[in-house]
Amino acid sequence: MNEPQGPRGGPPREPLDVARLQRRLADFAAARNWQPYHTPKNLVAALSVEASELVEIFQWLTPEESARVMDEAETAHRVTDEVADVLAYLLQLCEVLGIDPLAALDAKIDRNERRFPAP
Repeated sequence: MNEPQGPRGGPPREPLDVARLQRRLADFAAARNWQPYHTPKNLVAALSVEASELVEIFQWLTPEESARVMDEAETAHRVTDEVADVLAYLLQLCEVLGIDPLAALDAKIDRNERRFPAP
């Protein structure tokens, strides 16, 4: 039986979770001394830019074309990269502000279920 491999066929990585990804992002920024730039204002601005880059991919597509956006390798790669950028900045913002993103989402779903009950 083959064990899952990490990048470039190296040793397997631990399973992904939000806290581990936030730690990797923080370590990446720290190694480059970027923390002074990772203020809430700057992270929100970067998040907005990356979300806009994701919107740009879909901007002039028909609803049918947008539903098939992952069918073409080049476009799928662009979408995947922009989703990763949006998530990276959102996770960094949560880290800086002390927000647990999964708990925040869970609480928001609870509020929405009360606010918009199913018929």
